[in-house]
Amino acid sequence: MRTIFYEDGLVRMIDQTKLPGELVVHECGNVDCLIEAIKELRVRGAPALGAAGAYGVVLSARQHISEKSDQFLSSVGKDSVRISNARPTAVNLQWGVASQMGLVRRNGTNEAVLASLEENAERIASEDIDNNKAIGRLGSALVDDGDNVLTHCNAGALACVGYGTALGIIRAAHEEGKRIHVYVDETRPLCQGSRLTAWEMVNESIPATLITDSMAGFLMGQGKVQKVVVGADRIASNGDTANKIGTYSLSVLAKHHGIPMIVAAPTSTIDLSIDDGSKIPIEERDGNELRYWKGMQNAPIGIGVYNPAFDVTPNENITAIVTEKGVAKPPFKETLARLKS
Repeated sequence: MRTIFYEDGLVRMIDQTKLPGELVVHECGNVDCLIEAIKELRVRGAPALGAAGAYGVVLSARQHISEKSDQFLSSVGKDSVRISNARPTAVNLQWGVASQMGLVRRNGTNEAVLASLEENAERIASEDIDNNKAIGRLGSALVDDGDNVLTHCNAGALACVGYGTALGIIRAAHEEGKRIHVYVDETRPLCQGSRLTAWEMVNESIPATLITDSMAGFLMGQGKVQKVVVGADRIASNGDTANKIGTYSLSVLAKHHGIPMIVAAPTSTIDLSIDDGSKIPIEERDGNELRYWKGMQNAPIGIGVYNPAFDVTPNENITAIVTEKGVAKPPFKETLARLKS
């Protein structure tokens, strides 16, 4: 099933906070519910958030459809800002909202605009699956038969509407019959690797082994990793890439060991308005994500916590960026601009 979809006036999504123990569909009929779902990571992953943003504008338009044109535009505009700000790093969220707001501004308030918003949101969602399959096909060419591939966090079907970006490459290579093995980083503090990526690998019958984040360098030193493949939440125009915290460390280790570092993301994740990674906004999350795990106290209550959700990998540590339109290689300033055009 799709990670997120719209049906009968409700946005339905796999509640990723319940995995791997339960497969639960969470429903939202209003903007407040959707914002809560985004902030609490019931839906997460840059491409999935693009669809969530688009569906969120649909929910707002349904709520305010009876208002006069100026008030409708104001109400939906305010909701769009709230949705866009729910999580700041993944540019796809803002991109999905902006695509919808263009329709609102052109059409005003009427039943036709609601139909247009629903159609556009579904187009964004459907294209995400097609884009991810294209990323998978293109990226699979960079993976050799017999490779051990290390991945971080979750950039699979759960992080998208379906199929996946980084895991889309892995999935495509597996479907082509390549004998690959996946090392899954646990990905602290919320364990998206052990909870989500491992769940996907088991369900897809793709050979995989779970490791703690701190084991990656040891495995590389033993020659057990041939490729590192990760997703992205925002890519600056020079190729600097924001992804789940810990990705930068992996890139340094990979570069030291001469291992290709491959980033997989749709072109909607490329933000040409940002010159380099220092301009990418980095979300900092609640310190209790480190102090507690599933209600169990892990640290003293009074300890200070620094909990950025993402870090930035500099372009010089990246071998290739795989998009649905092609594979970008250095110099990224030129190749990314061509793909984005």
